[in-house]
Amino acid sequence: MKTIAIGVGKNKNILKAIQNFNNEQNINIKIIENDDELVSAILDGEIDAVVRGSLPASGVIRELKKHFPDISRATYVNGDGKEFLLTPVGIDEGNTIEEKFEIAKNCGEFLKKLSKHPKIAVLADGRKGDYGRSEKISKSIDDSEKLTQLIEENTDFEVKNYYILIEQALKDNCNVIIAPDGIIGNIIFRTLILVNTWPSCGAVTFGINGIYIDTSRDQSVEGYLRSIKFAYKLANL
Repeated sequence: MKTIAIGVGKNKNILKAIQNFNNEQNINIKIIENDDELVSAILDGEIDAVVRGSLPASGVIRELKKHFPDISRATYVNGDGKEFLLTPVGIDEGNTIEEKFEIAKNCGEFLKKLSKHPKIAVLADGRKGDYGRSEKISKSIDDSEKLTQLIEENTDFEVKNYYILIEQALKDNCNVIIAPDGIIGNIIFRTLILVNTWPSCGAVTFGINGIYIDTSRDQSVEGYLRSIKFAYKLANL
């Protein structure tokens, strides 16, 4: 029997999701009610997977980085016929080309474990023709081109620089979307998942020992249920 630890905060939709999941599977659920216990569960080798649920994230990630300094996250989005990893989604993640390259590698290897072929879209703050409109835009375009080259030269993943054209990347069925930084990635996540209600399974956490699915404090019952099912699936791989 698998054991999954799940955080319960102010949003009680997570409790309804746990109940719904318990009705489907024979599983041991451990309820976690604060950050410290959640971190302990992630570090506990006896627990098969951990889901953040509706607990706040900042304290958990900050503490985990003391043990695993290279943590990154990618939200697994599955909606409107599209399935992809969106990253970076932490507002303090993906600030350098090197960080985004490591995230890209993690996403690609994760998809390969799921028997999927990585098809990566790199994004920037503007179109290629927008170069020179501001120093920030030009730097973002330069960075996106360097990142695309790094991925091409150092992995066997399919990759293309879409600049700001995320809509084209989705039309082309890219299964990894790399935002210019974590702030933009977080806004894309909130627009697709919380505003436009695209289904998400939560964010996969890379760079740690074990399985930790990060979730929004504002998710619906259905959203939390998808995250629990996803954690259970990964625990059984």
